[in-house]
Amino acid sequence: MKAWFITGASRGLGRAFTEAALGRGDLVAGVARDVGPLKDLVDRYAGAFMPVQLDVTARADVLLAVDRVHEVFGRLDVVVNNAGHGVLGAIEEAGEAETRGLLDANLLGPMWVVQAALPYLRAQGSGHIVQVSSIAGVAAFPMVGLYCMSKWALEAMSESLAEEVRPFGIDVTLLEPGAMRTDWAHTSMRRVATTLDAYADAWDARLEAMSSEFDRQQPGDPARAADLLLEIVDHASPPRRVLMGSGAFDLAVDRHRSTLAEWTAWERSSRGVDFPPAD
Repeated sequence: MKAWFITGASRGLGRAFTEAALGRGDLVAGVARDVGPLKDLVDRYAGAFMPVQLDVTARADVLLAVDRVHEVFGRLDVVVNNAGHGVLGAIEEAGEAETRGLLDANLLGPMWVVQAALPYLRAQGSGHIVQVSSIAGVAAFPMVGLYCMSKWALEAMSESLAEEVRPFGIDVTLLEPGAMRTDWAHTSMRRVATTLDAYADAWDARLEAMSSEFDRQQPGDPARAADLLLEIVDHASPPRRVLMGSGAFDLAVDRHRSTLAEWTAWERSSRGVDFPPAD
């Protein structure tokens, strides 16, 4: 039996992860700003499910919440940073408040959760931190640059974190889902407050690209994603990164091949910035 701490547990992937862990008999602390949608899980899994009302951007509250969950469960085994939101808009259109708000939720929130959990994980000599990134943390796209920025930063932070905590028996995995059939585009996607006419065509293209998400016809199945997560956390040697969905896999491979080809094409120039070898 594992004890989980899952942020953004009230809907989407977070809800699917929560139900999957509870369904196999694990303990779960489900974190959300509004725990109302989690009441049915309290009723169905009395004693195994603990709703936690929390804004992960409030560091002091995060520390207290993790302490309380550890006190109730007696341990922490899997910490899933899933909470976050997106912002639609061009980089030039982004305001200060919405930019800082996005980074607070998507980057600093997970960092505060990690900082709160690590003393317990280090003390027990085990644990698994799961960071929910995105295909947008691998390949960036126009008009969602702020979201991509936050996920690329999360990936970098998690890469460093993984090396820092590996000596303590703690694993770190980045999940990189593509389009999942959730209401994320409706409930977790915001738009910049001020738009510019210069980006009207780019707006149209982005909204068309996201049409399957607006119509809730995304190819990714959250329940299958949750099954994959269970497989990952049970694995003796869990992966550092896992793409979720055929679209995410194909796009990531294509982008990396393109980047490798470009690096290789400029290899001679890249190496040319070194001092000449000493005679």
